[in-house]
Amino acid sequence: MATKIRLMRMGKIRTPYFRIVVTDSRKARNGLSIEEIGRYAPGQEPSLIEVNSDRALYWLGTGALPTPAVEAILKVTGDWQKHKGLPGTEGTLRVAAPKPAKSVAYEAAVKQAMDEPKEGATTLKKKAQEKLAAKANPVVEETPAPAAEAAIEETPVVEDAPAEVVAETPAVEETPAATEEAAAE
Repeated sequence: MATKIRLMRMGKIRTPYFRIVVTDSRKARNGLSIEEIGRYAPGQEPSLIEVNSDRALYWLGTGALPTPAVEAILKVTGDWQKHKGLPGTEGTLRVAAPKPAKSVAYEAAVKQAMDEPKEGATTLKKKAQEKLAAKANPVVEETPAPAAEAAIEETPVVEDAPAEVVAETPAVEETPAATEEAAAE
């Protein structure tokens, strides 16, 4: 019996998923297979390639011929080089990083939800965002410098006056800007 190692297409439209199977060469592509020896999912990054190396080498040793696509997959895993006795038996297979456990992601989401404020809607309206921004960045208004100079000029300067007269003159509060201007003159 002529056996082939080929891909059996599975999955949805535009989302292919393949099984690497050993089958009789006269059977249909998705027909009855002798054995499934691996999986291949090209839609992921990097592509998922899983091959049972022992079974692949067994079937290659018994004379099963791989299709060109399966041969390329076996070269990536290094099984083709092992079968032929070529260098590079480690293959060039890239492995995806392990995904974090769902419980860890859930705990992080719960912790983040606890940190956020609980009052009001989850998304603020435009006016509410503006009010929140205004509270976060208050505008500091400085007194204009000419008004401070005018207040200083209006107070009469009393020289050699008795203590009673000095006490009756209104006290003028000096702002830091006014003192800097006076020092500059």
